[in-house]
Amino acid sequence: MKRFDPEEAITQVQREFGEHGGVCPSISRSSTFTVMAPETMPEIFQGIRSPEKGGCYLYSRHFNPTVDVLARYLSAMEDTEYAVCTASGMAAIACTLLQLCRQGDHIVASRTVYGGTHALLADLLPQWGITVSFIDPTQPEAFDAASQKTTRVWYTESVGNPTLPIADIPILSRKAHARGITLVVDNTFTPMLISPAVLGADIVVYSMTKFINGASDLLAGAICARRDFVHQLMDLHTGRAMLLGPTLDPRAAFDIIQRIPHLAARMREHGRRAMIMAEQLQDWGVAVAYPGLPSFPQHAKLNAIINPGYGFGGMLTIDCGTQKRAEALMDQLQNTEKFGFMAVSLGYFDTLMSCSGTSTASEISPDEQCAMGLSPGLLRMSVGITGNLDSRIEQLRRALQQCDMIKT
Repeated sequence: MKRFDPEEAITQVQREFGEHGGVCPSISRSSTFTVMAPETMPEIFQGIRSPEKGGCYLYSRHFNPTVDVLARYLSAMEDTEYAVCTASGMAAIACTLLQLCRQGDHIVASRTVYGGTHALLADLLPQWGITVSFIDPTQPEAFDAASQKTTRVWYTESVGNPTLPIADIPILSRKAHARGITLVVDNTFTPMLISPAVLGADIVVYSMTKFINGASDLLAGAICARRDFVHQLMDLHTGRAMLLGPTLDPRAAFDIIQRIPHLAARMREHGRRAMIMAEQLQDWGVAVAYPGLPSFPQHAKLNAIINPGYGFGGMLTIDCGTQKRAEALMDQLQNTEKFGFMAVSLGYFDTLMSCSGTSTASEISPDEQCAMGLSPGLLRMSVGITGNLDSRIEQLRRALQQCDMIKT
């Protein structure tokens, strides 16, 4: 398996300067683009000309110069041929699956996925004749066992939301490709840390709203894939990203472009702080789960696929046992200790906390939550990078003591 450094890969991309020599690329806000000769427009609609062939842009729902800059950076980061940017992570997931599947097709998916993704797979796609089987993502053989003649896609998250199981992407890739099945991996929790395409995934999807953007001030998604799949997505007649219209605004793309250069530094610091907090929580006897801990069930598996030098991610969980206890701890952490915020989402520069079963996984039935190992008192924490770390740990200690979760 080749070693890949996503930070280095981004630095090798040709630098995009502004139209007047600015060190930042220009923001192209035009919704439509002119042509200089009448015969050019029919050639664009016929696919003869495009941004790649003659530099011809048509309409910003199709391609946009600023959004294309971000797409090139993302494809370099993921080692894919190209990328499509969308208006949200859910748009990226939905367009990908609808491009790959038709009525009568079948998907095998991890049962440990974001609640919105679960709702798409379990509730919406079946209305369009696409069926889904949910399995344990840590068991590659389960994907095989659940597959049918009509299975077109295996879908998983690199690190599952919210219970953090690790997908064995190299094995899943080999098994999927032996069956002619497309492997789609959501890498939202672990940009830079894990490179699914390098490990064999066909398509990598992101909610860029989270760590990639890092400021919780905009929504965005991405699909990183082969060039031919991107062309399918943007086809004027059948492209799901073209016809469903989940267009990323160029101004949002520009903001993310400006944050890509320090993504690696942010991920390292998220991971450094999360590791120290997880070790301290473990020492206190708290039921903490963090992939960087040697006690984590799949720690060795993650070590085998992770890109060295970026840490183990900014996500950890604390099992408080009951919803009431989790809510009491969050109340103390936010309103008394000023440790972080009770909010969904993740990847913000401040710590965000939520009780997953009643928030981001609330679309999943209680029985399915039980099957995926989601405790009613599971507190998901996206560890931020602000504040003095020693002070943050002291705030955490006091809150846990107040909630009788550790001894004084």
